[in-house]
Amino acid sequence: MSYNFSKLHERFKTVEDWLAKEFANLRNGRASPSVLDSVLVESYGAKMPIKHLATITLEDPRTLRVTPFDASVSKEIEKAITLADIGLSVSADERGVRAHFPDLTSERKTAILKTAKEKLEAARINLRKIRDEVLKDIEQKEKQAMMGEDEKFRLKKELDKLADEENRKLQDAFGRKEKEIAS
Repeated sequence: MSYNFSKLHERFKTVEDWLAKEFANLRNGRASPSVLDSVLVESYGAKMPIKHLATITLEDPRTLRVTPFDASVSKEIEKAITLADIGLSVSADERGVRAHFPDLTSERKTAILKTAKEKLEAARINLRKIRDEVLKDIEQKEKQAMMGEDEKFRLKKELDKLADEENRKLQDAFGRKEKEIAS
């Protein structure tokens, strides 16, 4: 009997995507529209993401331009970005809102790197949980006489290989983020 690892690959991919999204939200001194993804604006009687109220473009490598579809929400967008406390300096003008990314201090870089390491460790913990669940499933199938002991050990070895490969991918993503923060 061959074990189907497709669900394992899907779950690993979910962890990988989660880590990529978390790393994208870590500010590194360069302007990135994804930094504003988590900012909600109180507008039209509800809290809405900025991208539902405006276009977000790069004005230069360190400045985002937020151009609202309705000019009357400019002040609310400015207020929401300021209250989000994501370290951006914000100013409004006739075309919308500018969000400027200040230079990163060495202390801030260290803090961002520490947060990135915490996110990496959280992803690794999730991978271990997924691996343990699949391993329990394999052992359960062996106990139910659906596979032999040799097959169980072969699948366990394959599972460890897949988990190690996924851990390398996560470590590579961390390495890229680390270089990005340092530059």
